[in-house]
Amino acid sequence: MSAESNKVSGSRVAAALLTAILAVSTASIFIRFAQADAPSLVIAALRLTFATLLLAPIAWTRHRAELKSLTRPEITLGIISGLFLAAHFATWISSLEYTTVASSVVFVSTGPLWVALLSPLLLNERLARAAIVGLVIAILGGTMIGLSEACVWENGLRCSDIGQVLQGRAMWGNFLALIGAWTVSGYLIIGRKLRATRTRSVSLIPYIFMVYGIAAIALLAIMFVAGQSPLGYPAQTYGWIFLLAAFPQLIGHSTYNWALRYLPASFVAVTTLGEPIGSAILAFFLLQETPTVIVISGGILILIGIYLASRSNQ
Repeated sequence: MSAESNKVSGSRVAAALLTAILAVSTASIFIRFAQADAPSLVIAALRLTFATLLLAPIAWTRHRAELKSLTRPEITLGIISGLFLAAHFATWISSLEYTTVASSVVFVSTGPLWVALLSPLLLNERLARAAIVGLVIAILGGTMIGLSEACVWENGLRCSDIGQVLQGRAMWGNFLALIGAWTVSGYLIIGRKLRATRTRSVSLIPYIFMVYGIAAIALLAIMFVAGQSPLGYPAQTYGWIFLLAAFPQLIGHSTYNWALRYLPASFVAVTTLGEPIGSAILAFFLLQETPTVIVISGGILILIGIYLASRSNQ
């Protein structure tokens, strides 16, 4: 069914994942600019809508036969994957209304842990010891970056917002961020299942067109239920959202989905933790935001974790 090769060089996969990390890292920059005029939920809905519309001509002219040949189980899994992706954006974005950015990032960054725990059960993919160590180190680094906004180093480490993590509205926000981690895990696991099946795998363009389309429809529905409109914003805002669709979504997410054909879902999930590193670098050059010692230390741990996990897959 798929026209993609079953084999690809390690250097090509590494280059693709680096490209994905760099592309996804632009998301926080584009979102920050777009949020000057548009609500976060509108940004998420239009991000997936624009991405789907950009894919449509290629999907229908070059992959129409494959789209029509998709089986009911494949379509069902694709719909579930799209709903997981929509739920990830909706819950994670909503979590920021109730809890701190630091706490939200910590909880949503647990995604690779859930993928690692579920992969042996759902994909029959077991982690090597080095991969487990790398996973733990990378998640620790992501946690450090997440806490960087709440913690400062003043004669020792002091975290002013930690006491609010399990209280009131913050508790609900943290739970929403955790749901965001669970749903992105489901999105990656289903992608691995459909993209890496030996007998009949779904090729990249039909898969992402289906998944992004379902996610767009679901997010638009949530947006309208929330009483928000996709119309009436400045042209510049739509430009930032278009860039969000073109780079983080079509290049970043799509490259992760491409890699799921060749790599375990747990490893692809670990590499997504590289996003804060790229975001910090871009923020330094574009927003003049200097990363703290905690952010730099967390980034180093993430890179060590990704390296150890990658060694286990060679």
